[in-house]
Amino acid sequence: MQPVIDQLAALRRYQDEFETSIPLVDPDAPVASCGDWRVRELVHHLASVHRWAGGLAAQQPTEPLPVEGFPLRSGYASEAERLRATLRRLDPDAVTQTLLDDPAPAGEWTGTVRFWHRRQALETLVHLWDLRTACGLPFEPGTEAWHDCLDEVVTVMHPRQLRLGRIRPPSTRVRFVATDAPADYLLDGSPGGPETVVAGPVRSLALLAWGRLDASDPSLAISGDTDGLAELLVAGFTP
Repeated sequence: MQPVIDQLAALRRYQDEFETSIPLVDPDAPVASCGDWRVRELVHHLASVHRWAGGLAAQQPTEPLPVEGFPLRSGYASEAERLRATLRRLDPDAVTQTLLDDPAPAGEWTGTVRFWHRRQALETLVHLWDLRTACGLPFEPGTEAWHDCLDEVVTVMHPRQLRLGRIRPPSTRVRFVATDAPADYLLDGSPGGPETVVAGPVRSLALLAWGRLDASDPSLAISGDTDGLAELLVAGFTP
């Protein structure tokens, strides 16, 4: 069962912590969880995503965020506030373009502005973890937040990757079972295919699903078709 969370309040909380963390980290520090990115690229990315998401929610085109001369802390703070102002202004139940329907045309959209409350809160949560982990700072949003993060990957992000043809349907059925939360998710693969069970704290499951934790982490217990799980993760399970 997906936890009930005030997503706008969570978004504000994560954005504020992200902003105040920026000056604590060397802008050129590597972000191991994001390939070859440096901190400055991570900050610019999240600011750009905020701008893009606000434009989709409001159905108003936005200009790309300039890279050259982008002031990390103040530039991020400006885009964060702009997104929050947009989401506060819009009716949360208004139908708009989301990741639930793409590439469907406007007349077939089923998502609402409320989708972006959650998507941007969780986008910020994951990248806040990236930022603080890059310099050894702690970050713990709580079990409910990690549960929500895992739910979104399995029910929204992974199905989207399949729908857009970015990944192949998995040959293995993967079940995520949390040991500290009411979270039990089945990622269905081929009918009758082998099943892999991944059990552990919901924080570890969410980080694994987002590609931020290795499957060999001691907090995880994996049984069944481990080769199938490895294939799934390499093939692009993470959004």
